[in-house]
Amino acid sequence: MDISSYILLSHEQALRRRLDIAANNMANSNTIGFRRERPVFHEAVERMEKTPGNDLPRDSRAASFVLDYRTRQDNRIGEFQATGNPLDIMIEGQGWLAVEAPGGDTAYTRAGFLKVNDAGELVSSGGLPVLDDGGRPLVIPLEERVSLSIGSDGTVASINGPLGRIGVTVFEDESVLTPRGDGLTDGVGGRVLGAQETRIGSGGVESSNVQPIVETTELVDILRTYQASMRMTAALDDMRKRAIERLSRLG
Repeated sequence: MDISSYILLSHEQALRRRLDIAANNMANSNTIGFRRERPVFHEAVERMEKTPGNDLPRDSRAASFVLDYRTRQDNRIGEFQATGNPLDIMIEGQGWLAVEAPGGDTAYTRAGFLKVNDAGELVSSGGLPVLDDGGRPLVIPLEERVSLSIGSDGTVASINGPLGRIGVTVFEDESVLTPRGDGLTDGVGGRVLGAQETRIGSGGVESSNVQPIVETTELVDILRTYQASMRMTAALDDMRKRAIERLSRLG
């Protein structure tokens, strides 16, 4: 293939990546705490070597390719979705609930469906222990599991008093966050908010911040752009065929 075909292929790979991300966003439009993802692309410019008969200016001999760099999350807050369950919470503002992932490392989530498991641990909907402000699993004694409530500062209490405080972690630069699937996110360099900084609403959870109409528009734009790329590919193929036919007649 010539350089034009490689450039078009690079562009179409970027479109495929956009399609995958938009489709995933649509699939998670009703997933609690899900944050819309966006692709980040970088431009790679390759300088073409000067060849006999190629006397174009140097800038005209640069080939620009698209590189799939990473994805980043849209940090807009989703809407409050009431459930009536006193253990369901939504972080008001930026921040993440820290949970103990299966491998023992710390992961983060905005999904606030919480419950107490058989071992007395406060866990996420996926059964992962929720960590307190000291980075430890929050355990509720058996005799304290009645009439639990969660305060606006994250304090978990029973009718006998406070039992611990849920840790809310913030990241100054949320571009360091990397989605890992199942509503979990990896991140480093976070800071646990103090009680006075923490704002939590109970009795409901945060809905996904995905707007289906936006994603539908994105999908239509991807389709039209891909169709334009295919027309350009067909035009290049036709140009090559005509060039070969003319060369064969000269021969």
